[in-house]
Formats: sequence, structure tokens, C-alpha cells
Amino acid sequence: MLSAFAQAFRTPDLRRKLLFTLGIMAIFRLGTFIPAPGVSYRNVQQCLAAAGTGDLLGMVNLFSGGALLQLSIFALGIMPYITASIIVQLMRVVIPRFEELHKEGQAGTAKLTQYTRYLTIFLAVLQSAVIVTVANNGLFQGCVVKPIPNDSPMNLLVTVVAMTAGTGLIMWLGEIITERGIGNGMSLLIFVSIIASFPSALGSVLQSNGGVGRFIVVVGLILLVTLLVVYVEQSQRRVPVQYAKRMVGRRMYGGSSTYIPIKINMANVIPVIFASSLLALPTLAAQFGDQTTEWVQWIIANVADPTAPLYIALFAVMILFFTFFYTSITFNPEEVADNMKRYGGFIPGIRAGRPTAEYLQYVITRVTTVGAIYLTVVALIPTVMFAQLGITQMTLGGVSILIMVGVGLQTVKEIESQLQQRHYEGFLR
Repeated sequence: MLSAFAQAFRTPDLRRKLLFTLGIMAIFRLGTFIPAPGVSYRNVQQCLAAAGTGDLLGMVNLFSGGALLQLSIFALGIMPYITASIIVQLMRVVIPRFEELHKEGQAGTAKLTQYTRYLTIFLAVLQSAVIVTVANNGLFQGCVVKPIPNDSPMNLLVTVVAMTAGTGLIMWLGEIITERGIGNGMSLLIFVSIIASFPSALGSVLQSNGGVGRFIVVVGLILLVTLLVVYVEQSQRRVPVQYAKRMVGRRMYGGSSTYIPIKINMANVIPVIFASSLLALPTLAAQFGDQTTEWVQWIIANVADPTAPLYIALFAVMILFFTFFYTSITFNPEEVADNMKRYGGFIPGIRAGRPTAEYLQYVITRVTTVGAIYLTVVALIPTVMFAQLGITQMTLGGVSILIMVGVGLQTVKEIESQLQQRHYEGFLR
């Protein structure tokens, strides 16, 4: 693998792409430490030393690489773009025009991308306005100083504009990595955000009560989850497809055999993000309520605690539901069956048309069931076990490990394909 890295850097074009990607990552990390206009860096650090946050803010802070709680220009991170992308994909089910654009090919995809950008900026304005509004009285629990000393409307407006512009810049950085770098720009930025806070989380475990013993247990559990994620993410159900021979002019086409690769986890980490966000909303509402009231105490005891039976049950049910829901959006058996029939393809033993669609639906349902159970286990088991050990960092949760390993595998495959194009040995032998 090290020799493959050396060969990648010996290739001028690939070396340029790798260095360009690393440079963009460095710019992204630098922006997380630059405070937004009007924010007092000293006050923010004082609040961080004495305050806590809820699950929703913790998740946003994770995807921003710690920039949210720094109130930097990159405070929102990549979350507005992720949310906008998910909304645009869901709109294909509700709005027929979006589905038509999806079927139009490259021109339709460009239009959907444009809608995603507009929605990203709109969400960035809303989210930055909320964060700036609650920065002095709710973002940091128990903080006695103001992170934004001058909370006049004009000063807060400037801060909102700066954070929104930072989100637009992050979106642009991800797109140029995809175009000029090694690809998967947005995924790589999420990967960098999570991996940046990983060493500090492991360091805090090593320095806590239990020391080396607890650290070894945590590292061992992370390695086991990583092995499980690698095994499942590489697994797929291959549905064989045979194409009949046909004459086009004077040439014979078809007669080849191929397969439809169906991944076990087609929804990736989207269901976990959906479930975490929905479950974090009651906790966020409880933070702004009277802590002595009965409903706030009930939410804190049953919904805010990751080890509570109700939280575990709701989280598992939501992951299962969103896995099937998102997979049904991204994979349409009827569309695949129509395309196969149009080009003379068929599954051996299955008639073309509706029987093929029903068979694909049967296969995808069985595979998605396994994928949904896998996502539930990966998301819950590490979180529950770490909570039992007294570890609450979201960086060490199953969602973080799933994202890091998934993006890492995807990036390795991308570099592998580019090495193979240049007749070099790749990473995977």
C-alpha cells in the first residue's frame, strides 16, 4: 500500500490532484479557527471550558470539525449542504418536476445541483441566525460571559452574513475537490471534520479515570466496528443480467453477461443522521425550558439519555424506517426493469417487464432488511457501550466510525481506479 502511495505521487497528474486536495483540506481546517466578526475568542474559550451542549449541537459541531462551538466563519460546516441535498432528493417523491429533471441526464442533474446550492444558502441563513441569536443565552449551558459582547442587531446581522458566506465557501471548496482533486469533495470535508477531533477524544479517554485499561477497550471496540463496517460496505448482492443479441445496421450488439450490484447498505449513513436529528429536537426544546418542570425532566431522563430504553427503541425504529424509505427513493425497481427491457436485457429465469421489477423489489427488500439491522447495530452498540464506560464524545460513536471508514474506502477506490488507468499497481491486490 505504501508503494502504491509512492507510485501515486510519482504520477504528475495524480500528484497534482492529491496536493491540491490536501491544500483545500488545510484551508478548510484553517477556517474553523477564525472567529466570525463580533465574536470574542476569549469569551468563547471560557464558555467551552465550563459549558455543555445537547446532542443536536454536538452532531452539528462534529460535522463542522469543532467550528460551531468556536463560533467561527465555518461554524455551520457542511450540514446545510447535507440537509439541502437530502431535501432535494426527497422532493423527487413529492414534486414530479424534480423526478423529470433527474431523468433528463446531465442537464437535469445540473439544474438539481443549482437548486441544492440555493437551498443550502437559505438553510445557512436560518441556522446561522438561530445560532447567533442563542449564542449568549442558550448555546453554552452555564456560561457567565457573552460570546458575542456587542449583541446589537447590526452586529448580529454581520455575524450571520459571515457564517452564511463561510457555508457558501465550504460548498465551493467541496465542489472544486470533486472537479480538480481526487473526487468526493463533500465526503472528504466531512471526513476531515470528524478525523480532526478524533485524537483529542482518544486523549481525553486516556487521561480519564481508568486510564490505559479503558483506552485499550475503546480502541479495541473501534477496531471491531471498523472491521464490521469494512466487511459490510464491501459486500453486495449481484443480480445476473443477460443481454440478447441484436442487429443495429450491419453490426451485432449484445450477447454479453453482466450483473446489477446491490449494496447491503444502499442508504449509507443518511438514516442515522435523520434519526439522530429528530431525536435531538425534544432535547433541544428541553434545554430552553424550565429545568424543574415535569416534562423537561421526563425528556432528559428518557430521550436525552442514549442509554435509556425508550431512546434506544425510538432510535432503532427510526433507523429501520428511514433505511427502507431512503432506499426506495434511490433505487427504483420499475425504472431499472424498463431500462433493461429497452436494451434487450433480462434476468435468467425471470420474464422482462413487470416480473423483473417484482423480483428486484423482492431482492432489494431482503438486502435492505440486513442493511437496516447492520446500521442499527453500528449506530447503537458503540454508543451504548461507550456510555456505560462514561465516554460521551460523539466523535467515538458508531456514526463517526461509519462515516470515516465509508469515505476512506470510497477515496481509496477512487485513487485505485486512477492508478489502474495509468497501468500502475493499485492499493487493492
